[in-house]
Amino acid sequence: MTEKIAVVGSGLGGLAAAATLAARGHQVTVLEKNSWLGGKAAQLEQDGFRFDMGPTILTVPSVLFRIFAEAQKDIKDYLDLVRLDPQWRCFYEDGSVLDLQEDVEKMSAVIRDYSPNPEDGERYGRFVELSEKLNEISQKYFFWRSVGGVADTLNVKEILKPWVLKDLIDMRMGKSVSETIRANMKDERVAQMLDHFTQYVGSSPEASPAVLCGIAHMQVDEGVWYPMGGTRAVPEALVQLGQDLGVDYRTEVEVTDIRTHGGQVQGVIDSAGRFEAFDTVVSNSDAIRTYRELVGGRAGQDAKLSSFEPACSGVVLYLGLKERYPHLAHHNFVFSRDPEEEFEAIYDQGQPAPDPTAYVCAPAVTEPGVAPEGGDALYVLVHTPYLRKDHNWEKMLPEYRKVILEKLRRTAGLEDIEDRIVTESHLTPQSIHDRYRVLNGAIYGVASHGRWFGAFKPANRSRKVGGLYLAGGAAHPGPGMPMVMMSGWIAADCVDQDKKGGQTRPPAKAA
Repeated sequence: MTEKIAVVGSGLGGLAAAATLAARGHQVTVLEKNSWLGGKAAQLEQDGFRFDMGPTILTVPSVLFRIFAEAQKDIKDYLDLVRLDPQWRCFYEDGSVLDLQEDVEKMSAVIRDYSPNPEDGERYGRFVELSEKLNEISQKYFFWRSVGGVADTLNVKEILKPWVLKDLIDMRMGKSVSETIRANMKDERVAQMLDHFTQYVGSSPEASPAVLCGIAHMQVDEGVWYPMGGTRAVPEALVQLGQDLGVDYRTEVEVTDIRTHGGQVQGVIDSAGRFEAFDTVVSNSDAIRTYRELVGGRAGQDAKLSSFEPACSGVVLYLGLKERYPHLAHHNFVFSRDPEEEFEAIYDQGQPAPDPTAYVCAPAVTEPGVAPEGGDALYVLVHTPYLRKDHNWEKMLPEYRKVILEKLRRTAGLEDIEDRIVTESHLTPQSIHDRYRVLNGAIYGVASHGRWFGAFKPANRSRKVGGLYLAGGAAHPGPGMPMVMMSGWIAADCVDQDKKGGQTRPPAKAA
């Protein structure tokens, strides 16, 4: 049987997996259904403006460094990274503005002056300390390994050891992100800012486990970065790395079936009906859709798949402005008037929030060349529910666009935004679903809901099909640029260990 490895899909997870595998000496072929490589990290060029279409916030660059280190390559030869501080600018309904600064002491002082409760400055410092502890627990038990449940995180022989029991207690299992934040922060505006770290994973802070508060320390510790050329520069760098290592990239090849026999991968079939033999497949397609649509059979009918809820989706407006707004930072959050109302609409009622939080990226702050002189290429993202049967976004978008622009006018001071727009495009949950083969238009894969076990996603090493591995936002450890790339590294590491370990895992049950 061939030793070739197929990577299905070229999102950041697939590209990270391909480069890591090639760095370890494997023969890798990447199969991508679209005409470009990079998945959601695509780019739109329109009327002299350049927009990043997908992710725009790069954190935890150590994940990228590790991937390039696999090949003993210097990332500076591939990427020009600029550190951003303030990390975000926050606009609130009461007209106040708060900058999230990287330095914890400086941020504590800012909050002490900003909040009517001066002790909130110290509370912020304590929250970051808690976040650091939760991040350390995640690093110890959760990251850089294939995890699909509690059993994958703990060594049975050590489970009753005092330090393990202490870590379990410190995880605050049974508590939500929102509860944990509000136990440490009295000012609701600051709490709302901290809530939004969970928006990296497309989930409600009221339903997500407290361990996800560790995301805050990850950002504070390693910073927020902008790759010159836009976040599109990240997949381009990974592709260049892969090419330097001999990866074979093929675009406009849509894999429609992962062929298995006796519970073991045999190869793939594309939309033209062509079969190509591979003994190993890393799927960077949505994990749930991989099992249901590409593998099928018993693996695709597994009842556990239905227990995973899609994360939220979103509406993205790409607005080319003839004139910049100088009061915007590179990254901005324009917060809703009531987070409970917002999250209930999106996650409980399955309807767009009447007064949403809008994320606004104004990249001309850092790279003026994204727009004609004096202009900006605004990226505006508002989270929405994943697709429901009653959603028709062709009809819903015009009215919701008005809601979004009114929010920007009222809360972020963009009063004349309609007059400044000279070119425009958009994505909706439906177009996201169609374009990227994600689950029900979910931008972030599966939700992290569940106070006890919400952080768990499908494992990177399939337990259902031998030779199948998963990478991407719907696989462990979840969504967000660094986590998606980490998932690719984990999948590649699992493949490498399984092939070089001299042991063949017993085939899974027949698919």
